[in-house]
Amino acid sequence: MTLGQILEALGINGSVVVAGLSGGILRALSRKKLKVREVILSPICGALAAAYLTLPMVHYLKAVGWPLPAEDAQVILASAFLIGTCAMWISDIVFGVVARRFKMQPPSDHTIDTLMK
Repeated sequence: MTLGQILEALGINGSVVVAGLSGGILRALSRKKLKVREVILSPICGALAAAYLTLPMVHYLKAVGWPLPAEDAQVILASAFLIGTCAMWISDIVFGVVARRFKMQPPSDHTIDTLMK
């Protein structure tokens, strides 16, 4: 089985995963300081979030009457990219709230600059 067939068997559209992965990469590269955690986890988080949240988001946008292009493929891929871009920000917020709730100290992230030295 190929990767595309495995994703299809799981009910995941491969192009949506790639769009989410691309959004995660954009998010990781748009930071002022590149952190190893974000460079690795942002694309993964973006791909996973896009795979599972894109179709519910598109259905919601249609239900509220948001003006959308006639072709669903454009809406799905654009939504997947935006979800992929925002997924790591959302996870940062959620984990920050959990850490403050339990008064945990967040672990110090190593930037790529310090790892290169």
